Amino acid sequence: MEWRDEGALLSVRPHGESAAIIEVFTEEHGRHAGVVRGGTSRRIAPLLQPGAQLQVTWRARLDDHLGIFTVEPLRARTALLSDPLALAGLNAVCAMLRVALAEREPHPMLYAATLPLLDALEAGADWPPAYLRWELLLLEDIGFGLDLATCAVTGSRDDLIYVSPKTGRAVSRQGAGDWASRLLPLPQVLLGQGPASAREIAQALALTGHFLNRELGPMLNGRPLPEARARLIDRLSRRA
Repeated sequence: MEWRDEGALLSVRPHGESAAIIEVFTEEHGRHAGVVRGGTSRRIAPLLQPGAQLQVTWRARLDDHLGIFTVEPLRARTALLSDPLALAGLNAVCAMLRVALAEREPHPMLYAATLPLLDALEAGADWPPAYLRWELLLLEDIGFGLDLATCAVTGSRDDLIYVSPKTGRAVSRQGAGDWASRLLPLPQVLLGQGPASAREIAQALALTGHFLNRELGPMLNGRPLPEARARLIDRLSRRA
């Protein structure tokens, strides 16, 4: 068995005396793990940093084996390592992909959105709104996209200020009625309105986190979402 693909490195861990097991998020093969021989050596280890873009060749005797990766570096993205907030963003992206995606299942739309986000993290651009949009796409990709276009009760597009914690649909002030206290607040940044401040982004991530927690519950087995995501939200909140 053999294939060749391109992907972003998500994680590295030692394996045996000198090898490493890596996980990459690839364009055609999804989240995929394999062994890199000599992966902890002084020659190869510096290339295996989370966020790095790699050309990988995977080989195994059988399709369900762990297999061996041969890697070729395409882009290091090491500049973001000197930016604590960008590094927190990178760690959150890698952690969420590892926990949310089943192994070896392609997610082409999510992959296409992940690369520009990683590039923005490295460039130091205004990437927190892009990260928020990425989490919305992640939710959609695992089967639970939010519907924030119209009120679930009245059908109106105006004065949308709540979200149903069950359906993920927007609710207007008028439509909420006596149920308002049971609904989640809808940060206007999710509607493309209002300033995309760090505080607004953190509030919006609390909303996406509610649905991510619920949808990923079976895979998390009672554990919370990755700590890396919580650290990112904490850093964003402290910037406000």
